[in-house]
Amino acid sequence: MRLPALLIAAILTAVAASSVEAPAQGTSVGGSAALSDLMTRLQLQHAKLWFAGKLSNWSLANYETLQLDDGLERASKLLPDPARTAPAKLQLQAVRQAIQQKDVAGFIKAYSALTDECNSCHRASGFAAITIQVPLRPPVENQLFVDQIAEGRAQAHGFCGTCHIVEDAAKESPAYRPSPPSFLEIINRPSFSPDAIRQFLTSSHRRLGPDQAMPNPRLADYQIDAIVAYLETLKARSSR
Repeated sequence: MRLPALLIAAILTAVAASSVEAPAQGTSVGGSAALSDLMTRLQLQHAKLWFAGKLSNWSLANYETLQLDDGLERASKLLPDPARTAPAKLQLQAVRQAIQQKDVAGFIKAYSALTDECNSCHRASGFAAITIQVPLRPPVENQLFVDQIAEGRAQAHGFCGTCHIVEDAAKESPAYRPSPPSFLEIINRPSFSPDAIRQFLTSSHRRLGPDQAMPNPRLADYQIDAIVAYLETLKARSSR
């Protein structure tokens, strides 16, 4: 009877030892998985940043730099040497400066240097096989990287500004007097909605305006979408 008792004691001791070691192993694996997931997200943001900056969508580009900065800070806490992300974070500041200056050439230069720093960090961390490059195509197909709001503003001034006051009555001089409703008046109408504006811009515009002579600008779908997006932004801004 004594042998089985000793065997049971040995088994219990082994189980206890393995249960003590398990959390450490789990933490290591979990930390590695967390770092991998984080790097995948950073890679996506890195690609989005390129197209946003290259297409002068400075608001989106600035947003992506904030996401990258936060991601690099998180990554530093998962690396054996937290200081390894410091050069990339420093170069990210140069990217942000180019964005603030709306300098496309400066952005391209700073972005390339940031990409080099990412690869230097990979090599120093033992992940030399992971090489990041300037992306060749957009990382996702369901997002516009052009500044649709800026395009909508330009379309509104170009097509509608001849008759309507688009933004600033003190700086704009429509050809018609009295001028048709301003954009501010339009967005504050109870009937305003993106669908209604889109349907209106798609129509022929007949029997509207002075002498029922409002012209039909014959806008393409992407131009209509841009103007609608701009009007929605004006509406949101006026509601704040």
